[in-house]
Amino acid sequence: MEIDKAIVESDDTRLKTKYNNAIFVIRRALSLYSIEEVAFSFNGGKDSTVLLHLLRAGYFLHKKEMNCSNGGLSKFPVRTIYFESPSAFTEINAFTYDAAQTYDIQLDIIRQDFKSGLEALLKANPIRAIFLGVRIGDPTAVGQEQFSPSSPGWPPFMRVNPILDWSYRDVWAFLLTCKVKYCSLYDQGYTSIGSVHDTVPNALLSVNDTTSSKEKFKPAYMLSDGRLERAGRVKKKNASIKNDVGSSDSQKHEVLLASVIAVGDEILSGTVEDTLGLSLCKKLTSVGWSVQQTSVLRSDVDSVSEEVDRQRSICDMVFIYGGVGPLHSDVTLAGVAKAFGVRLAPDEEFEEYLRHLISEQCTGDRNEMAQLPEGITELLHHEKLSVPLIKCRNVVVLAATNTEELEKEWECLTELTKLGGSTSLVELYTSRRLVTSLTDVEVAEPLIKLGLEFPDIYLGCYRKSRQGPIIICLKGKDNARIDSAVQALCKKFKEGVFVDMK
Repeated sequence: MEIDKAIVESDDTRLKTKYNNAIFVIRRALSLYSIEEVAFSFNGGKDSTVLLHLLRAGYFLHKKEMNCSNGGLSKFPVRTIYFESPSAFTEINAFTYDAAQTYDIQLDIIRQDFKSGLEALLKANPIRAIFLGVRIGDPTAVGQEQFSPSSPGWPPFMRVNPILDWSYRDVWAFLLTCKVKYCSLYDQGYTSIGSVHDTVPNALLSVNDTTSSKEKFKPAYMLSDGRLERAGRVKKKNASIKNDVGSSDSQKHEVLLASVIAVGDEILSGTVEDTLGLSLCKKLTSVGWSVQQTSVLRSDVDSVSEEVDRQRSICDMVFIYGGVGPLHSDVTLAGVAKAFGVRLAPDEEFEEYLRHLISEQCTGDRNEMAQLPEGITELLHHEKLSVPLIKCRNVVVLAATNTEELEKEWECLTELTKLGGSTSLVELYTSRRLVTSLTDVEVAEPLIKLGLEFPDIYLGCYRKSRQGPIIICLKGKDNARIDSAVQALCKKFKEGVFVDMK
């Protein structure tokens, strides 16, 4: 079999691992179901083309093991489904029909919508499993495993996903290594093909050719960054980089609550001092957020999960740091995933970032550092960051290990999510601090009355040492109201008792 021979002779160890795993899934499916009970959904795209040839190789190896075949594969016996759409590219249709003829494919052409066509097909045929070219990152991939039953409301069948964990790089490595034909659109700069209404060539592959009036593009396999695969898809305006606290007018005057969580046994044991928590609280306060709680957790998935679940339900945003990485003690992302009731899954986009950063360490079957909470993760990109920030709904995962790194991440985060500044959802707090040598007893009752008189002003008291002076903090959104509160307090005592603290 030419496909298997090409992979065996290849020097790409990662591709070999991906190929072997995919072949195992295919052979497992062919052992569980008869050839009449399986089908293959083909759409003419690059992922489908990869799966076509993996199925050819897998079927050949399966029959060879059963001693039923000693030669090559002259006919592809797996029933193949093609949903022909009026909005499909003519090149996609042409390639599909050409492939069917070349590989003697039994092609069932369906001109209905996917669900209706599938219902009719399964009603007329004893199909129990369908091979799909789904990859992690596809909208339909959320929650799927290599073997996944169909979703509720759909006709019952087993979804078989042999290339679920393949990346853009893996797909093109396979197609080029095996030297198989693919749709001609990929040589015209298309990197991800949908319908004629939502797909254009990827601008990142544009060639600056002054001798021609027609724009030219490099082929799809020359796209170095797989995370930009869908840059040629026409997208709706994305406003998801804003924080998840809403944007109603009524919320403009509410205090937004934040929670800060640190993860690390080294902090609890006193081995490492937690300077990030203090710095983060100051930064949040400076942009008008009220920090509801800070907590330090041991490196345990359940501890992280329980705390994140509790805080995300009562706070507008949760900031968590520590425990991010490939070590056994790095449990933060697993804890966040568990808090939301999702699994950790390979994120191709994030893996591409890591590949550029630590390429020599990303050659295995699965890069553990690229496992992110599935279906809820948003990557916040900024040119100053080598890898994007991770945001899971209203939980922001910070990778900083010191205050310098936190400063950079915070600067990028505030730009991306508008946590502060003139376009913030909240108005910035202003504050005044007063110092007095009065005793606690002397100021206690007047402060209680002041709080009743100015309910919109936050009043706080603290000492830097037991014998030191009392520091009174007045915080609010209206300078005039704070000044009025200070005047009202001063009138209750002799002149000069309170001194403004700069």
